[in-house]
Amino acid sequence: MASDGPSADSRSLADATADSSERERLQARLDELVREHRFTIAVVFPLVGAVSLVASAEGWYPDPVVFLEFNPLFVLFGVLVMRLPLVAGVAPLVDRKAGVALALLTAYAYGIEYVGATTGWPYGAFEYTVPLGPMIADTIPVALPVFFFPLVLNAYLLTLLLLGDRADSTPIRLGATIAAVLATDLVLDPGAVAVRFWAYDCAATGTCGYYGVPWSNYAGWVLSATVAVLAFDRGLDRAGLGRRLRECEFMLDDLVSFVLLWGGINALYGNWIPVAIAAALGVGLLRTDRFDFAVGDSALLRAVRR
Repeated sequence: MASDGPSADSRSLADATADSSERERLQARLDELVREHRFTIAVVFPLVGAVSLVASAEGWYPDPVVFLEFNPLFVLFGVLVMRLPLVAGVAPLVDRKAGVALALLTAYAYGIEYVGATTGWPYGAFEYTVPLGPMIADTIPVALPVFFFPLVLNAYLLTLLLLGDRADSTPIRLGATIAAVLATDLVLDPGAVAVRFWAYDCAATGTCGYYGVPWSNYAGWVLSATVAVLAFDRGLDRAGLGRRLRECEFMLDDLVSFVLLWGGINALYGNWIPVAIAAALGVGLLRTDRFDFAVGDSALLRAVRR
């Protein structure tokens, strides 16, 4: 008997092929966008962000633009732009398995941050002193994964590049990544405290001897870094990640932004140990040959020269 039309299986295959083609098209457009504006995203945005955050903390904004002072939408917009290279780099690797890992890690991030902000465990007693976008129960930011995930993922990617074949060893790979995550937080927390993103209750924690940050914070970060690193290590295709790292030159640009933003803020406040750690992260990036911006060809400079 003659068929009246394509079978359900052939229609499903055609739909899947169309979806795959559309995803590849969108991915190519995102890659092109990041490459076209690479210098602006990875260098201009963090430098402007550093100046803006210090101006907000020190009350330097004049009346006509005082609305920019710790403006949560302004802050969140800048963060999202700086995340674009990392998002573009990892997006092709996000399949169902990675999606489940990210969903579970998101739930963990919200849960542990809320517990930390309301009980003081495991990071030490702290509170957000300015809103970083919309807040959940006036306690933690809705955009928390946007702040948390990149710290871990950037450390993971940098570790894979620097270790080379040694990254095949699970204990070495995970241990080095957890150490790298702690290094980034040794830079982030003092800078964030300096610009009053959040503050620790030093009386409750006993001491805030590291630039206003208690050492208990880093004990808590050992826990959270371990959970997050395991989630990424199990959820992402490491072989595919290695291939993407080799072909995607901008994949660690978010870490470049981190070094410039928080290294710069710590330098402005004279927090020299965090500055030195940020510089060490920069040296690691240099060893991976990731500071290869075509500055003269950036869209921003072309527009300025017109």
